[in-house]
This record gives sequence, structure tokens and C-alpha cells, in this order.
Amino acid sequence: MAEKSCIKRLQKEYRALCKEPVSHVVARPSPSDILEWHYVLEGSEGTPFAGGYYYGKIKFPPEYPYKPPGISMTTPNGRFMTQKKICLSMSDFHPESWNPMWSVSSILTGLLSFMMDNSPTTGSVNTTTAEKQRLAKSSLSFNCKNATFRKMFPEYVEKYNQQQLSEQAAQERVSSEASPDKSSKSVLENKLESSGEDTRRVDGLKEMRKNRKPFPTWMMLLLFSIFGVVMALPLLQL
Repeated sequence: MAEKSCIKRLQKEYRALCKEPVSHVVARPSPSDILEWHYVLEGSEGTPFAGGYYYGKIKFPPEYPYKPPGISMTTPNGRFMTQKKICLSMSDFHPESWNPMWSVSSILTGLLSFMMDNSPTTGSVNTTTAEKQRLAKSSLSFNCKNATFRKMFPEYVEKYNQQQLSEQAAQERVSSEASPDKSSKSVLENKLESSGEDTRRVDGLKEMRKNRKPFPTWMMLLLFSIFGVVMALPLLQL
């Protein structure tokens, strides 16, 4: 069971974090156990971890702040092993170097700084920049599959949902630009068919005019003669 001084200290630190958040760091105690804290580190720009969201836990001893906590990371990251304690001067790997003045914010700021470094330590792994970037890109998706993460950090779940909607909208835009929709195709096809019919109609008229035979001259003379006789009959009766 946590000592009274430990509980008071952790409550004070949580209030301080809420009042003055630390850049790239979010941390909260478990609702059922103030000795267990959950954190998210956001990868810094200009590093292979940019765009990544790294979820982990801090386990405080009942004697905190006189004894250091244990620190682990849950999200695959390419720098530290997952579900394994990380060796830091601020962790329980080195109780001899622990300073009771250190707080949750200083612990996580130190962890984030050490994460950006390549120095080997217990619990670290060696991976390529490309692998770290790949893991950073998939980190939020990985975290959102964790029920505890979803419960502790609903704002990141919302961020993930927004990203999914944005990606879906972008894919639909690309798809619609690559191939016109059916209605557009139908309009275009109708116009082409109409244009083809008009062309065939004009060609048919030209062909009829071309094939039409000229009116015979003798027939024209005969018609004029008949017309003249008809017109002269009234005069002859006079």
C-alpha cells in the first residue's frame, strides 16, 4: 500500500501536469491505482519518430519519491523493447543515482530525450531509420487496439478516427479523379452517340443529293407545252 506522502506527492504532480502540460508528453494515473501511471510520448519533428505516439507505463514504489519508479513502453518503436523495463538513471535500474526532486514530468522528458538518442542500454534495440519511421506511422493504430489506452486517452482515439476519415476522403478523391463516375460517363456516351447520329444523318442527305438524277430536258419542254395549251384554251373559246 502506498504511503501517505507518496499519494500526496503523486496527486500534486498530476495537478501540476494538468495545469502546465509538458510538450510532447501526456501522463495520467490509473483511476484504480495511483501508483500506476500511463503515458504517451509524441515523436519530435526532425527525428525518425516524428508522427509517432508511444504508449507506456510507469510503476511507482510505495516509497516514492524516495525510491525510483520502473518504466516500460507498450508501443513498438524501434528504440526500446516493449513490455520490458527500460534502464535509465531515473528508473529503478539505478536507485543509487535517483534524486527525490525528480518528478513524473522530468522522468518522461528524460525518457523522450533518451529515446531520440542512439545510446545502447538495457531494454534498447537497434533498428534502421526506415523501421522507426514505419513504426511511427502505425503507432496510433496499434495503440487504439488496446482497451486501456482507449480508456485512458480518448483524445488520441478521436485523433485516430479523424485521420482515418481524412485518409478515406483522400482515397475517394484520387479514385474519382482517376476514373469519372458513372453519371459523367453516361452523359459523355450520350453526347458521343448523339453526335454520331447527327453525322450519319448529314452523310445520308449528302448521299441522297449525290445519287439524285437530273430532271430530263425533254420532260421540262413537254410540261411547259402542256401548261401553255391549258392557258391558251380560254382565249381560243373567245
